[in-house]
Amino acid sequence: MKRRQLFGATAALAVMAGLAGVAVAQDKTHVIGVSIPSATHGFMGGLNWHAQDTIARLEATYPQLDFVLATAGEPTKQVADIEDMVATRNIDALVVLPFESEPLTGPVKAVKDAGKFVTVVDRGLSVPGIEDLYVAGDNEAFGRVAGEYFKANLPSGAKIVVLRGIPTTLDNERVDAFEKAIDGSGIEVLDKQHGDWNRDKAFTVMQDYLSKYPKIDAVWAADDDMAIGAMAAIEQAGRKDEMWIVGGAGMKEIIKRIMDGDPQLPVNVTYPPAQISTAIELTALKYVSAAPVTGRFIIGSTLVTPENAAQFYFPDSPF
Repeated sequence: MKRRQLFGATAALAVMAGLAGVAVAQDKTHVIGVSIPSATHGFMGGLNWHAQDTIARLEATYPQLDFVLATAGEPTKQVADIEDMVATRNIDALVVLPFESEPLTGPVKAVKDAGKFVTVVDRGLSVPGIEDLYVAGDNEAFGRVAGEYFKANLPSGAKIVVLRGIPTTLDNERVDAFEKAIDGSGIEVLDKQHGDWNRDKAFTVMQDYLSKYPKIDAVWAADDDMAIGAMAAIEQAGRKDEMWIVGGAGMKEIIKRIMDGDPQLPVNVTYPPAQISTAIELTALKYVSAAPVTGRFIIGSTLVTPENAAQFYFPDSPF
C-alpha cells in the first residue's frame, strides 16, 4: 500500500534516529502515549491508519519504546484516556491531537506539569506554550491558499457560504486567513456555520444555506468530508450547476474528480493526515537519539489543480 510521502525533513530525522538509536542505552523502556480522535470521518480515518502504522514500525525498530494508543469520539473520553495513561501506564511522553481545544487544555497542562514531554498535533490548545513540540499542517496557509483562489476566480459581488470545522484554534486560524485573503475582493460571505468536519452535519448546514439563499456562487467547505456532504445537499436541491466547491485535505475521491476536470470541484488544498506520523516519530527521537525535538514543525499547504493533481493521488490510501 502506498503511503503519503512526508517532507524530506521527516525522512532525514528518521535516518538520524536509526543511526543514533544504536548508541542509546537499551535498559530502560520509555512509554509514549498517543491520544487521537476516533475515525469519525475520512481525514481522521487516514490519521488513525498512519498512527497505527507508525507505532507498529517504531516498536519493531526500537525495543526500548512502548506505545499506548487511545482513540476518543468526544472530549470527555479523551480526557479520561489521558488521565489513565498517566495513572496506570506512567507515560514518559504524550502525543495528543485534541478533539477540541478548550476541554483538553487543562488536562494536557496537567500532564506537562507532571514532568512529561508533550507533543500537540494539529488542533492547538487554547493556551499557547504548554506543549514541548507542536506539529501541524499550515492552517493559516490552508485558509489563505483557498481564499486567494476565490479572490482570483470570482467577480466582485459574488456570494459565497462557508462551512467551518469543530470549534478549535486551527479552525479559527483557517477562517481568519481565508477572510483576510478575500478582503477587498468584493466577495460577500453570506453565512458561516460549523459543519464539524462531518458529512452529515455539513449536509444539514448546506440544506439550511440553500433554503435561505437563492443565489450562491461558491462554497468554501474547508474539508473534503464536508464538501461531500455539501455536494449531496446541492444535488438534492437541483442546484449543482449554480456553484462550485473547494474542500481540503486531499481525499483521494476528491483528487480523482479534480484530475478528471469536474467543474464542481476545481481545486483542493492539501493538509496531510500523515502529520501524525511526523509527530510520533519526532517524539520518539527524544528517546532514541540526542536530536533536539522541541519547537514547531509546520507542513505547508499546496493548491491542487487539474494540472498537478496526479502528484497528490494515492488510490491505495485509506483517505
